[in-house]
Amino acid sequence: MSTPLAIPCPHCGALNRVPSERVGEQPSCGRCKQALFDGHPVQLTAANFDAVAGRGDLPVLVDFWAPWCGPCVGFAPVFNEAARRLEPRLRLAKVDTEAQPQLAQRFGIRSIPTLLVLRQGREIARQAGALNAAQLQQFVDGALAQR
Repeated sequence: MSTPLAIPCPHCGALNRVPSERVGEQPSCGRCKQALFDGHPVQLTAANFDAVAGRGDLPVLVDFWAPWCGPCVGFAPVFNEAARRLEPRLRLAKVDTEAQPQLAQRFGIRSIPTLLVLRQGREIARQAGALNAAQLQQFVDGALAQR
C-alpha cells in the first residue's frame, strides 16, 4: 500500500487522507461527503484560502484575476478546461482580487492575471499574463518538476 496523501476538502476544509493510488478514483470527503475533485477551479477567499491552499500534499495552481480584466476573462475558459485535465494531479483555484484584495496583497500580485503554484502554502512558481492551453501545461509541468 502506498503512502496516503493529505487532501483538503474544497467545501468544508477537512483534511482527508487518501491512498495515492486511489486519488484518481473520485474520492469524497470523510466529513461532508462531497467530491474532493469536481473538475472545476475552487473559489478561494480569505476565509478558506489557508485551509485549501495552505496545507495538504497536492500543489495548488491559483489564478489571481478580476472581473473587469479582459485578459483574465479571456483566460478563464483555458483555466476551467485545465481543471478538468489536471485534477487530481494538482488543485486549481481562483482568487478574485477585486473581492479579496488582502490575498492579492499577501502574495504581492502587481498585475493580473497572475498564476502561482503553491506547495503547502509556499510559492514555488509564478507566471504573469494570460496563457494558451499549451503554455499553461508547460508552466505547470515546469513548476511541478521543481522539488
